[in-house]
Amino acid sequence: MSSTDESPDARALMPVPPAGRASRVGAGERVRTVTLPGLTLSVRTRAEQRPGLPTALYVHGLGGSSQNWSDLMPRLADRVNGVALDLPGFGDSPPPDDGNYSVPGHARAVIRYLEACHEGPVHLLGNSLGGAVATTVAAARPDLVRTLTLISPAMPEVPPQLSAMPTALLALPGVTRLFRHLTRDWTAERRTREVLGLCYGDPGRVSPDSFAAATEEYARRLELPYFWDSMERSARGIVNAYTLGGQYNLWRQAERVLAPTLLVYGGRDRLVSFRMARRAAEAFHGSRMLTLPDAGHVAMMEYPEAVAGAVGELLDSVADDRPAGDGRHRAPTGRGSTDLQTGRS
Repeated sequence: MSSTDESPDARALMPVPPAGRASRVGAGERVRTVTLPGLTLSVRTRAEQRPGLPTALYVHGLGGSSQNWSDLMPRLADRVNGVALDLPGFGDSPPPDDGNYSVPGHARAVIRYLEACHEGPVHLLGNSLGGAVATTVAAARPDLVRTLTLISPAMPEVPPQLSAMPTALLALPGVTRLFRHLTRDWTAERRTREVLGLCYGDPGRVSPDSFAAATEEYARRLELPYFWDSMERSARGIVNAYTLGGQYNLWRQAERVLAPTLLVYGGRDRLVSFRMARRAAEAFHGSRMLTLPDAGHVAMMEYPEAVAGAVGELLDSVADDRPAGDGRHRAPTGRGSTDLQTGRS
């Protein structure tokens, strides 16, 4: 698409500088801003290795950003053109104009981006909250998703494991304000160490350079006036998604997914229980599974080579038109899509 194209989509996709201090851009990466009515999204990409590659879209989790995919994206760059979004209110993306941080709200943002860019079907990857968002997108718009990869997806788990309770409590009104007060003397280094301890199976795997970069990013986000509000509302969006019934229940939506699906679970995940892998395998028909006993919540950051290998096998199965799973599950015919009108924040 040339810069002289006068279509509305072309004008919407013209890069504009992000507001405030921007996040770090790694070697081989480029960050641009996509503006749509009521929505601005920061998009991280890598240089295209060769023309004609399909697109992979990466969606991060709660409190994360497109940087969470910087270790995985180059390992798949010879197979796909990687695009990582900052969800509204995270990374370099400002809050959405409508203030909707629900899972369906985030899913609508992803769909609007794909439609504006004329992308699809894409290879869609999501972690944690991003996994719930990706599931919703795949169920609602099967025409936009070629394959689905979910890394520790935030699917309903009642009751959640005890180590995940502090994160769930962020959804309660006033809790973030109390937490800010209790941790007002914490340095960015301590905050980063606490987050890595929660998300990594072994925080010792984080290199000094990566820790310094994570600390720098945390300090940058704390300067944003909407940081805590985005965290609280998105956490509330996850909790609300856990309580939705009928066709809007995330497990019901998982059963509607038609795209070949890869599920990745870590044995040391403190936020999404490893025991949920079995239920997910039953819900996502024809899915394949990668289990990493020593991984925590962000396997694509801890074990990017293993995750890239499993994603590569999924891509091969699609290219060869082979079944994605092991034959134990098959997607029933007649499964329809759902709408995205329900969602509370």
